[in-house]
Amino acid sequence: MTTTDRADAPADVRRPDGTPRPLPLPVAVVMAVAAGLALLVAFPPYGWWPLAPVGVALLAAATHRRRLRAGAGLGFLTGLALFAPLLSWTNLHTGYLPWVLLSLLQAGYLALLGLGTAWVSPLADRYPAVWPALTGVLWVGQEALRDRTPFGGFPWGRLAFGQDGSPLLGVAAVGGAPLVTFAVATAGGLLVAGVWWTVRARRDATGGGRWRPAAGCAAALVLLFGGGLLVPVSTVATGDTVTVAIVQGNVPRLGLDFNAQRQAVLNNHVNATIALAGEVAAGTRARPDLVVWPENSSDIDPLRNQSANIRISEAADAIGVPILVGAVLTGPEQGQVRNAGLLWRPGSGPDLEQLYIKRHPVPFAEYVPLRRIARMVSDQVDRVRADFVAGTAPGVVRTPAAVLGDVICFEVAYDGLVRDTVIGGAQLLVVQTNNATFDEAEARQQLAMVRLRAIEHGRPALMASTVGVSGFVSPDGRVSDATGFNTQAVVVRELRLTEGRTLATRVGVLPEVVLAGLAVAALVGAALVRRRWGGRAG
Repeated sequence: MTTTDRADAPADVRRPDGTPRPLPLPVAVVMAVAAGLALLVAFPPYGWWPLAPVGVALLAAATHRRRLRAGAGLGFLTGLALFAPLLSWTNLHTGYLPWVLLSLLQAGYLALLGLGTAWVSPLADRYPAVWPALTGVLWVGQEALRDRTPFGGFPWGRLAFGQDGSPLLGVAAVGGAPLVTFAVATAGGLLVAGVWWTVRARRDATGGGRWRPAAGCAAALVLLFGGGLLVPVSTVATGDTVTVAIVQGNVPRLGLDFNAQRQAVLNNHVNATIALAGEVAAGTRARPDLVVWPENSSDIDPLRNQSANIRISEAADAIGVPILVGAVLTGPEQGQVRNAGLLWRPGSGPDLEQLYIKRHPVPFAEYVPLRRIARMVSDQVDRVRADFVAGTAPGVVRTPAAVLGDVICFEVAYDGLVRDTVIGGAQLLVVQTNNATFDEAEARQQLAMVRLRAIEHGRPALMASTVGVSGFVSPDGRVSDATGFNTQAVVVRELRLTEGRTLATRVGVLPEVVLAGLAVAALVGAALVRRRWGGRAG
């Protein structure tokens, strides 16, 4: 029998060293599905964040000591139970195929995680104290891969984004989303290790010794969650304030045909801004220093269409302050368009020096890679008639009131795109988004990401959506003035600007590199343990 064969022995064979057998496969299957569902309800709109470590623990227990193929299969089940419902908003107006393909792809990364967890089982058995950290680094490694591949990755569903309201969210100020994911997964590792090794201790020990593993893991959990609350604030208020108005103009009808309603959508935002100007003149609303319109508030290119230009100028002149307009611009080449945040000044119109072009267009939604091949799968790709061209410069937009860090829609999920704006001098993070093709669950999941970014970089932030949810977030993560979904709303709030950089802003990608590197080291270390000990541990 080879080393690998011994390491992957069937569950009903007791190890010579007396270590416990893997869980029965039917039990493991149920646990894997339950793991995905527990992870799911940690995310908005449910927001039961304590269940995220439980989900991690269930998957870790289900895959421990499994054959590699079984570990991958169990991870895939967890991925399906998580991603199929989490991403259900992708099928609301596009049909089932994109949703099914995306869910299967994302579940494949959890299959790799399940395989990796099964592979490192001998290392966890041999050195039980490292099991929680092993769980943490493997989750970070999986997310690092999923966030970047293919076509730039899809970070939706990261553990960090399911901690809206959790004490662990404070860890973002130290190491960003990867460190939050590590903390959540380590908490799950502590849960499974505490239970697993308590069972073993009760079999092997007498008296109080049987409870020591559980007590140790419980103490570590308390320290972990308490540490999130004690993370110091490393940015300070400048004393300067800015009053910002978010205009959520709404659309006549939800769905992909919002593009056919372009003039109506633009008129909604123009008219809502002019109405705000009337309220300001009447003294019933504070005068803003800046107005923010969402992504796709002008899908008619205002640089080429005189009517759109006139309408936006009417709004800017009425309110008397600059408007950050979410616009679709034609070009630069034939058949190409750009998704832009464009500063529109009263009296002078568009400021082309303060123009942000979205750097990460969404594949198969804003552009179609490998179009000929993709068309063989579904001719729905031809709905994307013009490919969006990616910008190259960070979204640093300088207004008279504040320097904005602008990202558009799904870009808020990508660590580097947000950090680049803060490094470039952003005082206020702005997320322009269009949720008209999705639902409220997707919008609230996105707002949770904005909350993490505000804490990560110690900056006030806001999200402006065409249909909702829009709102403001303070540097400590508190959400204010959140709007309803599929409704027109205008919210105005004074924000206190901050200066300085958090540790997360300064170190950037380093925590993720270190933790993902440790994941690779764990995989190599497990191979050595398997070779030396014949796959046995304990």
